[in-house]
Amino acid sequence: MKANLREGYIAGPGGRLWYGVCGEGGVGTPLLVVHGGPGFLSMTETYADLAGERRVYFYDQLGGGRSDRAADPSRYCVDGFVAELAAVREALSLKEVFLLGFSWGAALVCSYLLAHRPPGVKGLILSGPLLSTPLWERDQRRLVGRLPASLKEVIRTAEETGDFGEAYEGAMMSFYRRHLCLLDPWPPALEEAFGRLSLEVYNALWGPSEFTCTGTLKNLDLTDRLHLIGEPVLLTCGDRDEADPRTVKEFQLAFPNADMAVLPRASHFHHLEQPGIYKALLRGFMNAIEEGSVEED
Repeated sequence: MKANLREGYIAGPGGRLWYGVCGEGGVGTPLLVVHGGPGFLSMTETYADLAGERRVYFYDQLGGGRSDRAADPSRYCVDGFVAELAAVREALSLKEVFLLGFSWGAALVCSYLLAHRPPGVKGLILSGPLLSTPLWERDQRRLVGRLPASLKEVIRTAEETGDFGEAYEGAMMSFYRRHLCLLDPWPPALEEAFGRLSLEVYNALWGPSEFTCTGTLKNLDLTDRLHLIGEPVLLTCGDRDEADPRTVKEFQLAFPNADMAVLPRASHFHHLEQPGIYKALLRGFMNAIEEGSVEED
């Protein structure tokens, strides 16, 4: 797959941004994948398998992966990343496009639509979506409440003292193996991605605790504005996802034109755990829109 990925750099508002594209012979509407984190990087696994029908694009957001670090850290904010997504789309000449946002990437994609109302977006795919920090924190507390008492105490102590050391990291990994990725061992690509996570970006937007936001996303809540997004939307999550399926259902009902799928025996990285189901869902959604059987705004 790597051999079929053409890579390059484009100029973004805050520095050079890495991008990759595969399936350049595909005739369908291109798909642009917007990764999560914040501060993560693009993982091409599963998504690249869709390249037989269409071009699939990836890019690393400023400060993460193979892209430049910001000279001015104040660029690590929602407005900065929204401007960056607009620049990426223009640089790649994606006049018509499907946008796929994973986790934090879902908030970024929806914020971009709400800020710019851009033409040519054929549909949105929001996987494990973060669209409201208050709701995300509520759900994390619910899931943490199911952990063994010793792990709950470690998390509570870390958040009170600010000591996010080895004990906290162990508790966090126990949570991750329940709700982030159920595969054992984790795929090498996921291990690599976590090893390259930009803490500068993550801490600026979210903060040092996985479960309580203290960064600039603290007051992010798009719920009351989702009705303004009329494009067709597909929301996906795992049945054990940290993006709680009940909350994802709330988001689905807030959009005027949205469907939802909960993948069985899967968590946040459900596209890695259930790739066959995930790809079938995405193909069905995009093909239906292109064939005109799903109404666009």
